Amino acid sequence: KKRAAEIFDEALFKQPPPRAECPICFLRLPLEPSGMRYQACCGKIICCGCAYANVIAKRSILQICPFCRDAGATSEDDLVEKIKKRVEVGDATAMHNLGCSYLVGGDREFDVPQDSNKALELLHQAAKLGCAESHCSLGDMYFKVKGEGVEKDVKKGKYHWEQAAMGGNEASRYNLGIFEGKAGNVGRAMKHLMISVEFGHDNSLKAIQEMFSMGAVTKDDFEKALRAHK
Repeated sequence: KKRAAEIFDEALFKQPPPRAECPICFLRLPLEPSGMRYQACCGKIICCGCAYANVIAKRSILQICPFCRDAGATSEDDLVEKIKKRVEVGDATAMHNLGCSYLVGGDREFDVPQDSNKALELLHQAAKLGCAESHCSLGDMYFKVKGEGVEKDVKKGKYHWEQAAMGGNEASRYNLGIFEGKAGNVGRAMKHLMISVEFGHDNSLKAIQEMFSMGAVTKDDFEKALRAHK
């Protein structure tokens, strides 16, 4: 069991893969979801810079996709149909986005009614396909951070956050750092937070600053985090 735990920790604290690139400008996609857009027509995720550049250049009407040149959805129902087609072909990101829309009901990109069962089904499907964002959402649900439809289960929540973190989701990495810190595992907390700091996660840097002000970490630890923050 000890060796198995060591092997798991090696995978957990391994440097995650770099963020994907925008398929148009080939720059790294931003850390925050608000800085990128999922195209339901072709399944591509592009940075908002390229999305807005397409509009400013007046190459087309607002809705035309800057990547595949699809004419875009003509209505909310048409947009939902497009994302459902992406789900049917096994697009994990489409499953995640539609699942999140069902989770809250009409408050996100796709105008669908609130349905926790459909949300859970889609998020679990996406997670099985390796979608780190879905693992993050499921972790939040099991920790009761957000969402309904499941009983609080810390073990399941931690599992999904860990899977998300290993997949490069820095929000889950931050959550794990806070979780371990509250449990008194300062060393593990710092490992998580330092990884997310290196990817530019501001809240992780703030968490380390708070730990330093409380005397939980040293000045050298805080300075290292400041230098690593990108």
